[in-house]
Amino acid sequence: MLYPEINESRNVIDLGGAWSFRLDDGTHGEGWADSAFISEGVQVPVPASYNDINEDLEFRKHCGWAYYRRTFTIPKNLADERLVLRFDAVTHYAKVYLDGELITEHKGGFLPFEADVTGKLVPGKEAELIVAVDNRINHSTLPMGNEGGTAFFGSDNADVPSVIAAKKWRRPVNLPNFDFFNYAGINRPVRLYTTPMSYISDVTITTGIDGSSGIVHYVITTEGNGEASIEIRDGSGKVVTEGKGNSGTLHIENARLWWPYPGEPYLYKATVRFGEDAYSLDFGIRTVKVEGTRFLINGRPFYFKGFGKHEDSAIHGRGFDFVLDMKDISMIHWMDANSFRTSHYPYAEEMYQLCDREGIVIIDETPAVGMGGTTEDIYRIGNFRSHHEDVIKDLIARDKNHPSVVMWSMGNEPDVVTYPDSAYDYWHSLYEYTKALDPDGRPVTFVCNQNNYERDRITREMDVICINRYYGWYNLSGDMEAAVYALNIELDFWEKQNKPVIMTEYGADTLPGFHLSSPEMFSEEFQVLYYDTINKEFDKRSFMIGEHPWNFADFNTIQGPMRADGNRKGLLTRDRRPKMAAHYFRKRWKEIPNFDYK
Repeated sequence: MLYPEINESRNVIDLGGAWSFRLDDGTHGEGWADSAFISEGVQVPVPASYNDINEDLEFRKHCGWAYYRRTFTIPKNLADERLVLRFDAVTHYAKVYLDGELITEHKGGFLPFEADVTGKLVPGKEAELIVAVDNRINHSTLPMGNEGGTAFFGSDNADVPSVIAAKKWRRPVNLPNFDFFNYAGINRPVRLYTTPMSYISDVTITTGIDGSSGIVHYVITTEGNGEASIEIRDGSGKVVTEGKGNSGTLHIENARLWWPYPGEPYLYKATVRFGEDAYSLDFGIRTVKVEGTRFLINGRPFYFKGFGKHEDSAIHGRGFDFVLDMKDISMIHWMDANSFRTSHYPYAEEMYQLCDREGIVIIDETPAVGMGGTTEDIYRIGNFRSHHEDVIKDLIARDKNHPSVVMWSMGNEPDVVTYPDSAYDYWHSLYEYTKALDPDGRPVTFVCNQNNYERDRITREMDVICINRYYGWYNLSGDMEAAVYALNIELDFWEKQNKPVIMTEYGADTLPGFHLSSPEMFSEEFQVLYYDTINKEFDKRSFMIGEHPWNFADFNTIQGPMRADGNRKGLLTRDRRPKMAAHYFRKRWKEIPNFDYK
């Protein structure tokens, strides 16, 4: 799916701003959309999560449907154009009504969807747009929630007094099976874009290197009548090669490659034409390959220095915030990091575009988080497989042309040891499915939680082994000597697999400004001690090819006794102020090169 752009043949109308909004009061049912009911609500911004923008607690804890409404008019000069309504992300299920007609619905809260509305809109005439949004999570959604969706007191709860147990009480709630807040709503931009009636529907570019030449393979997908062509320009705007037809291979002599920062993340621009339509996209020439225990970019062994992240900020929630994205890129450079994982869902496309230009490497992850925590085999009882495949297909379709994306992560911390055989069958077949979809042949992985790794049959078969481990925090809490002992026993096991290993999560909750002369848990001193102790063990192991502390910044979670104002494992505070650990990593990573470190 192509990102909307304004050019000589295409236009884009932003439908963001203040929309009328109302939470379902529990009486209207699935996808109900009534103009009068919604108009009696409040105004909310789009894009943004709705949870934190109103002081009514119901916005924060709402479970179920919510409704957005706005009107708009398109110019009369678009009468002969194809019109497409596009949503970059609506969390988690959306039904879209145009002038009272249901025109599309979509499951999944982190990837775009669109509807061709040519003939449904009359240029110069006001139209009404209503979006019904369902934030509920269960065993069929990604991310997953706990099945049932109710909080209750009742006779089956032995921990409450009998006077309470005798009075059964229930109310609907969201019960996430993941440790980040379930922000919901129209989280990313809504746009109407135009194309000619015969148009370019997709462009795929893959690259290779042959000596000093760059190889560019292209596939152009079109609808209607016309002849396809492509031209490639360098950074100065000079045409360096061109071709005709819907597919082909081009060569760029003395090509400049895309390298992670502080190398040169050089971008070329491909402009595709078909009839009256045109589309341009930036791309980089680079190769990615796993060889033994090494991860190679352009043939050189790369070391991942970075973080797990979240799209999370005050007030916006998980809503698109370009200012915050720019700030995050600046902080990534400040810490001399070179990468991050989109934990635990695909991010807004604008962030990938920034990373292409700024040379930040991305491990691109689906929202398959929370797959476990049941008393039954989740792979047998769940009805999420087809949705998981759809998400992977849409993720690769959206992000396939980004040079910054070097690996696909199918999910985060699934239960793969309680029922190891069914887990193996599920993830092995999904691995093959993912590999077959990517035209660029990137490595594929998923991220493994702290488990009985000897019973885990599938993690060891990934192209890159990605593990989350909290020795010294959740496990052997505060005892770093014991933590190192246990960590090394496990690292001995992974060394025998002859695969590259990235520690994709490790860390300690830290209260900013809490200092101790003798480092203990929750102090800034302990966070530095924790990382320094663990990192020294990574440095001894040649197969350890990356360190991603958890997390880039503090982030919001559901309330509970384990969380004081969210998860505090950030190297930065939620408003991006560095803790001592950020300064520690800045110094460490300045001394570790991107390439040839191991």
